[in-house]
Formats: sequence, structure tokens, C-alpha cells
Amino acid sequence: MGTVFIIILIVIATILMLVELFIIPGTSFAGILSFCCYAFGIYYAFNYFGGVGGFVTLSIIALVVIATIVIFMKSNTLDRLALKKEITSEVNRDDEKSIKVGDKGVSTTRLAQIGYADFYGKIVEVKTDEGLIDEKTPIVVVRINNRTIFVKRQKH
Repeated sequence: MGTVFIIILIVIATILMLVELFIIPGTSFAGILSFCCYAFGIYYAFNYFGGVGGFVTLSIIALVVIATIVIFMKSNTLDRLALKKEITSEVNRDDEKSIKVGDKGVSTTRLAQIGYADFYGKIVEVKTDEGLIDEKTPIVVVRINNRTIFVKRQKH
């Protein structure tokens, strides 16, 4: 009876481990319960069969865990679970194309290196090398690199 109980615990723990790893990743109920089933199976084996039986059970569990992960990773199951859709859409950046070096605007958010600014009624993402620029501060475009707009505080 003890052997059957340990085998059932190992099977349940392995199923819960696979659920934890591939279906609901993160530290969740399935992972904790899987760990508890493995730990109780090992504890029960040491109690019921002694030191040799406990270490044999521990070795079998280690092999089962490794084999299960390797087999599951090599099978096509992971490919069936994986998302294959490619994102082809792009952010509409037409407003940024009309912005030129020297244009003046107002920051609409606090610029802690990156934020948003209003240029002629168009809200665009901007960066600053000056450090922190508060909201509603007049700014000016100093350069544009790879569609990234760099600004600084406007001098009065």
C-alpha cells in the first residue's frame, strides 16, 4: 500500500508541476501543491521504507522530474501552446513627422527623461537629456534621431 501511495503522489505532483511550468507559470497553487506532494512522498518513503527506500524514492523523483521536462520540451506540445501570431501593426506616428528642430511646445507630462509634449495641438512622445522637466514647462526641440524627439527647456 505504501508503494502505491508514493507512486500516486509522484504522478499527481508531476502533473501539477507541468501545469505550473507550462499553463499557469509563476508561483501559484499548482506549484506549491506539487512541491508539497513531492516532499510528502519523500518523507513518507523515508518513514515507511527507511533510509535506502527514501533515497531511492528521491532519486526516482529527480529522474521523473528531469525526464518529464525534457520529454515535454522536445515534444510539439509546447509549439501548440505557444503564440504564433506576429504583430504587424505600427503605432501611428504621423504627428511626429511634422515636428522639426526648433519647434516650441509645452510638456504635458513630467519629463523624467521620457514623457509627452504638445506641439501645435499634437501630443507626441519626447525625450530630454536635461534631467527632470516639470509638466506645463515650455520646451523646444533640439534634435531628432530615428523618430525620437529630444527637447530641452525653452529659454525665456
